[in-house]
Amino acid sequence: MNRVKIYMRGWMNYYGIADMKSNVKAMNSWLYRRIRMCIWKQWKLPRTRMRKLAGLGVAEHNAATIAYDRKGYWFNAGNKAVNWALNKD
Repeated sequence: MNRVKIYMRGWMNYYGIADMKSNVKAMNSWLYRRIRMCIWKQWKLPRTRMRKLAGLGVAEHNAATIAYDRKGYWFNAGNKAVNWALNKD
């Protein structure tokens, strides 16, 4: 019984390490989205959001569409244009 326990512990550690890359990747993407959400919350007024997005290179029409929508902070943090504008740089 003791040998089985040692054997299983070895395999559990192996698969735990092997799965770690996907866990870190998922945590990293969540963290970047959370940071974008906090930045989006700081831009309180829609015209400020539009101005900031346009300053970051988003087209005027797309910036206005995103800035004036009434969806939540988390939803907008996942928007493709916001992802592009507020990238890791």
